[in-house]
Amino acid sequence: MPTTPASPSLEAANVGAIFKAYDVRGIVPDQLDEELARATGAAFVEVVGAPVIVVGHDMRPSSPGLAGAFAAGATAAGADVVMIGLASTDQLYFASGHLGHAGVMFTASHNPAAYNGMKMCRAGAVPIGSETGLAEIRDSVVGGGHQPAIATGSITEEDVLEAYAAHLLSLAPVDGRRLKVVIDAGSGMAGLTAPAVFDRIGSDRIELVPMYFDLDGTFPHHEANPIEPANLVDLQERVLVERADIGLAFDGDADRCFLVDEQGRAVSPSTLTALIASRELAKEPGATIIHNLITSRAVPEIVTDLGGAPVRTRVGHSYIKATMAETGAIFGGEHSGHFYFRDFWRADSGMLAALHALAALAETEQPLSALLADYERYVVSGEINSTVADQAAVVATIEAAYADHAGVSTDHLDGLTVTHDDWWFNVRPSNTEPLLRLNAEGRDRATMERIRDEVLTTIRSDA
Repeated sequence: MPTTPASPSLEAANVGAIFKAYDVRGIVPDQLDEELARATGAAFVEVVGAPVIVVGHDMRPSSPGLAGAFAAGATAAGADVVMIGLASTDQLYFASGHLGHAGVMFTASHNPAAYNGMKMCRAGAVPIGSETGLAEIRDSVVGGGHQPAIATGSITEEDVLEAYAAHLLSLAPVDGRRLKVVIDAGSGMAGLTAPAVFDRIGSDRIELVPMYFDLDGTFPHHEANPIEPANLVDLQERVLVERADIGLAFDGDADRCFLVDEQGRAVSPSTLTALIASRELAKEPGATIIHNLITSRAVPEIVTDLGGAPVRTRVGHSYIKATMAETGAIFGGEHSGHFYFRDFWRADSGMLAALHALAALAETEQPLSALLADYERYVVSGEINSTVADQAAVVATIEAAYADHAGVSTDHLDGLTVTHDDWWFNVRPSNTEPLLRLNAEGRDRATMERIRDEVLTTIRSDA
């Protein structure tokens, strides 16, 4: 019989609310507390069967306590735990792949300070989502009653930061001309990982201008969410003041990276996807490149032009990683700023993406804007969210509105995508909120804005 929850956080409604499709995310301590973390540690061992678990955490004030509670639950269930301490999410993935153990990262990524969460993987950084074990872990947490193991596991500590930095630079060495680089860590984990990586490159190759390298989970300067334009303003201004060659912005757990060029202009993640794809295809001609369906049309065109094989997938890291495994793809990119590398256990790494950009820039005398010009073929809207009560009905209305347009095709790989020679758009519902997300692209700004506004008018008139 299920036991009565010892904490309100263990009640079924709460556990169901914070166990998402790809991770666990909730407000501390109202939704996520140490009791729930401890129960999740025991459930993780029960479901995954991992004899050893690597645990890392970000700089949020609640993270060390939650990570320690998870470790206590896991060891009580008989697993050994390797604590790597403060880490970026891609550093945790590195530890999982390098050491060959399952892993759990305590972070809420770009979410505000009140939040925390868990990202889980099997050995080799294989992701755990709702369809691959997370739902079973959730149900085990709710069921409770985890019996202590006959033998309690051990807790040890290991520092993998230097090995992580060395591995990244082995995959994307930065040689060539000296660059002036501004990095906005947003008070997040890049404040730890960037110095380790850039010290290895050396000041003879990189003049580093740090911004907000203080590890502070209250995010005193701005939210650590660089996909929002307002959070790039400080970096854009600093790049211009410093006359830097490039600016790099990382989110809170440093698994995403965004670029700013020497003119202070934000670079589309699709453009960076195309640049990295070209570099990977130069190393392995004919390789497969993954891109999600809201990535710019330029990406599959450029991959094809370079002799590669583009493969389109749904939005979400579990789909990207699964498709990479199925196809043997060398690289995958998402328009959200996640970049996945076969040689990094198919995991995403914002720092490795940044190193590819720096390596490409150092190899040429061109400014970044000129280097990227060939990869920027279209005008994109960015993701626009609208609150909608009946998402399915609105999507059906939009599809009907374009059904008779000449030269238009539709598909339902992820939401609704409507495609024309001169433009395309995708509308897809949020998994967790009553939102519709719109992404549109056109051959020129006027075309993009026309399609964007047409679709938004339909969405918001029915909202």
